[in-house]
Amino acid sequence: MKQYQSASKFISLVLRHRPEIIGVRLEYHGAWAPVKAVLRGAKLTMEELELIVESDAKGRYSFNEDKTKIRANQGHSVEVDLGLAPAQPPEKLYHGTVGRFLGGIQKEGLRAGERQFVHLSADVETALSVGRRRGKPVVIQIAAGRMYEDGYQFFLSANGVWMTKEAPAAYLKI
Repeated sequence: MKQYQSASKFISLVLRHRPEIIGVRLEYHGAWAPVKAVLRGAKLTMEELELIVESDAKGRYSFNEDKTKIRANQGHSVEVDLGLAPAQPPEKLYHGTVGRFLGGIQKEGLRAGERQFVHLSADVETALSVGRRRGKPVVIQIAAGRMYEDGYQFFLSANGVWMTKEAPAAYLKI
């Protein structure tokens, strides 16, 4: 919802990168933050927070069972363990980016950078959407099945984003 867009961005910043700005620490196991602290820090009601979580098209956030804790489903730059079990990926996954990054990607592959994982999509359309956020999108195809066979681990977040620590250039088709 447009009226909560800035609140959603703030929550994303807190739950993925800078929990200290509202005076909380994410639990290492699960990356959970207390809902009461998030409500206070974001100046929201519980109803507004529930609406943000439920209406987020990308499914960025999750509550625990009794809604006393909230977390971002992926994208953390702070060290956390989301408790995801390794999963076998499909043969091909996709990564959306823009042309200015292709030189580095061709040399070094896909790297997590400041985040814990490289984020990958199961379909081209989602990868295009991700790439569009920064300009004219370019989609990179990843030989995820071959990577998995070669011992690389993959994880699937609650909102359908595939994650791995890296995707070396040898597994990429640009």
